[in-house]
Amino acid sequence: MNKITITADGSNTLYNETIGEHYHSKHGALQESKHVFIDAGLKHVAASRKEISILEIGFGTGLNFLLTLAHAVEENLQLRYTGIEAFPLETAELQSTGYHQYVPEEIWNSLETNYLSALKAPVALLPGQQLFIPHTTLDQFQSAAAFDLIYFDAFSVQHQPEMWSDEIIAHTCSFLKPGGTFVTYAITGKLKRALKANGFSIEKLPGAPGKREMLRGTKL
Repeated sequence: MNKITITADGSNTLYNETIGEHYHSKHGALQESKHVFIDAGLKHVAASRKEISILEIGFGTGLNFLLTLAHAVEENLQLRYTGIEAFPLETAELQSTGYHQYVPEEIWNSLETNYLSALKAPVALLPGQQLFIPHTTLDQFQSAAAFDLIYFDAFSVQHQPEMWSDEIIAHTCSFLKPGGTFVTYAITGKLKRALKANGFSIEKLPGAPGKREMLRGTKL
């Protein structure tokens, strides 16, 4: 069961009663998504390429995707976006977030119209913009294609420790191209060691509101 919650910046998130955690930061869902995934992730990678493939761990409410697609359209980027989700929201839950107000109408409509189809196979939402939401767990996910950027947006290690194990981090990193980027809102010694063990250089960056630091890694 998910319940709508208003966060500190006025944007909504959902509270997952089963996990016992919000999908986004209570200090600001919109601020966190922009800070961690768009500014530290997408814009960093887009500085050197115009075609970008992204793997998101935890598609959730779709907020990261919506903001990513809006930026891609604005900057004429071609996007291949894959967002793993073991427990997809119902369409009504997606609509209840109110995230339509943060992106152009055509972008929201394209997600709303194609959401259920994207759970089954890749779909073209707009010209040059592809979305796939594999309905699977991360440990079962496989991909023949590698990615330029990983958004690691799982629930926290306190509430979902299995998603932060050394084995799962190694599995996730195997889908990233050499030179690719890994970004997440979290930063722990265990996570840094796991990434370094998989051939990453690590950067500590200022965190979103409510967090002092976040992590960005580059696969060497």
